[in-house]
Amino acid sequence: MVSAAAKSFDNPDETKTPPKTNAATIKLGDIALTKVQLEPGWKWSECVKPAVGGESCQAGHVGVVVQGSLHCVQDDGTEVTASAGDAYYFGPGHDGWVVGDDIFVAYEFSQDAKDFGPWKTA
Repeated sequence: MVSAAAKSFDNPDETKTPPKTNAATIKLGDIALTKVQLEPGWKWSECVKPAVGGESCQAGHVGVVVQGSLHCVQDDGTEVTASAGDAYYFGPGHDGWVVGDDIFVAYEFSQDAKDFGPWKTA
């Protein structure tokens, strides 16, 4: 990794846009940062599952919410809502949805870009 770098989310390395989703990822060496924007009415099982399959999201997520709220239900029944100002971790095996009428905006961090964002890629 270089000793210093800066990139803008206005010119991401990768963008994913399933329904009601805009996820812009920038890569800094082996670190990936994704700006996740989810519209009201977004739900993983309705907006992303059709594109990736599976019964639940198999990616892990570590992030910070800057706007809105997202409710997550793990396959084991654990439930958590992350709202503006919260840091969060959602482990593999969950569904999630935007709560309320505000766009959900968060920044997520990962060391393995292929396992990153609101879905897992191959």
